[in-house]
Amino acid sequence: MKLIRFGNEGDESPGLQLEDGTRIDATGFGMDWDGAFFADPANMDSLKAWAETNASSAPKVSNDTRLAPCVASPGKMICIGLNYSDHAEEAGMPIPEEPIVFFKATSAICGPNDPVKIPRDSQKTDWEVELAFVIGKRANYVTEADALDHVAGYLLHNDYSERAYQLEMGGQWVKGKSCDTFAPIGPFVATPDELDDVNNLGMWLKVNGETKQSGNSGTMIFNIPQLVSYLSNFMSLMPGDIISTGTPPGVGMGFNPPQFMKEGDVVELGIDGLGESRQEAVNYAS
Repeated sequence: MKLIRFGNEGDESPGLQLEDGTRIDATGFGMDWDGAFFADPANMDSLKAWAETNASSAPKVSNDTRLAPCVASPGKMICIGLNYSDHAEEAGMPIPEEPIVFFKATSAICGPNDPVKIPRDSQKTDWEVELAFVIGKRANYVTEADALDHVAGYLLHNDYSERAYQLEMGGQWVKGKSCDTFAPIGPFVATPDELDDVNNLGMWLKVNGETKQSGNSGTMIFNIPQLVSYLSNFMSLMPGDIISTGTPPGVGMGFNPPQFMKEGDVVELGIDGLGESRQEAVNYAS
């Protein structure tokens, strides 16, 4: 299943993307794609049955309709830093011995094709294509062997960062990670059965048509079962929570000289099996 959400901000509805790319309105199913939905595996089975019966008759969602964040109201968004050895190298930082953990404010989450707002006075807004996943069953002290039982699906995420806020102003990375629109997610949540091998997914990102990032999820230092197990030792991972797993090399700060975003830049990105997204940079106005 490929779970989408659509509609104007503040008036968003659940939907599905079918195998042929058609998008349908799934409001008739009666639930949004939030923590309550992901918490019960029976809901996914019921959704599949609903789709088999109603896909042909459900209202279609036009291609020009805004895609909303594909997860509704996640409780928290946890990110992993420097999880690709070659990205750590380009950042001039040691390869981590344990996962580097930080949060993005959920207020940063937006639709996959919404504009990205460059913060006021920002000089170092940067991009990061990332594989993310959403938690289904609550996770506390889970083993790596059982970890994937707690994953409800996978999604594309652009972990935008303001590097001066993140690295030059003291304190935690969260300051440079949580600006409005710095977490476009989607276009959809893909259930695990949609992917042949989550550990072998090509990833790419372009800025103004030029490829900046090209990598593969198989080169992560800490894989998804390791991350679920590790994080569950420190906090409850709740249904609907989003975890983002880090980025391959090619971020703006890794170039010599660094390349940072400006108004009018167009960022396009994608991951095999998880679709593509596009954001145009605008200056923060209000």
